[in-house]
Amino acid sequence: MWTTLNDSLCELGESPFWHPHERSLYWLDIPGRAVLRTRGEIEHPVVERWVLPTEPGCMAPAARGGLVIALRDGIYRAHAWGGPLTALARADYDVRSMRFNDGKCDPQGRFWAGTLNEAKDRPSGALYCLDARGGEVPRLTRMAEGVTTANGLAFVPEAATLYWADTAAHRVSAWDWDPATNRLSHPRMFRQFESRPEGWSPTSAERYQGRPDGATVDAEGCYWVAMFEGGQLLRFSPEGEQVAALPVPVQCPTMPCFGGDDLRTLFVTSARRGRPADEIEQRPASGHVIAMRAEVAGMPVHFFED
Repeated sequence: MWTTLNDSLCELGESPFWHPHERSLYWLDIPGRAVLRTRGEIEHPVVERWVLPTEPGCMAPAARGGLVIALRDGIYRAHAWGGPLTALARADYDVRSMRFNDGKCDPQGRFWAGTLNEAKDRPSGALYCLDARGGEVPRLTRMAEGVTTANGLAFVPEAATLYWADTAAHRVSAWDWDPATNRLSHPRMFRQFESRPEGWSPTSAERYQGRPDGATVDAEGCYWVAMFEGGQLLRFSPEGEQVAALPVPVQCPTMPCFGGDDLRTLFVTSARRGRPADEIEQRPASGHVIAMRAEVAGMPVHFFED
């Protein structure tokens, strides 16, 4: 049974993670230019909102406190909630038409963030990795490219696999990933979804699974992806077999994460901005964070190391 998190309404919720030390859920409102977090018991939380200077695409908690946040024009470090933002790396693209989007930290404490082309007219997005470990000058490296809307990033260290999606292309790809050397190799198709039928709408009789948005992995190494406009989460085995489809009470889920003390509460952010009025009326949870108990536990969030 899905529940709606109190006071969690956003235009476009994204990048959720469970902070185990604070026992809090964090997430972003991208067009709302804000970081949100819960305080107190998650069943009846107080939600705090921190307004940012530009759109945040993704973020992660930092081991030494605070957050690392990818904004439109670069990646920044905040040592305290609401505190000053220090630039770690500037974007190498035209910020008038590109911005950072989905991302997270790997288990070694490096921060990864992909970009999207807002015009959606060419696959000019890329995947970057920021390494600031050991007190060195942060190094931003382009790791992959050729997407329109970077999304679906997830790591499975035990299987040495990295997943990355292009929402516009309805595609999830996989790489062999060496965590020690941080090298990607053997790129391959993990899952290709059918494109949205021409003229499709949520009220159409024609079936549409949606397109891959944010993702996570569970303790069994399975890949969970939010299917934007598809009204569902899909779970895939490491071999790419769909093993579960979980309907959600929103048309546009954006990203799942696991949280709670046992990592068995499934949280999902969602979108409201630009959705039709009749859809919002029929699916009033749109734009909120929704949650339910899961049969499988997730993986804990990885912290940024600097």
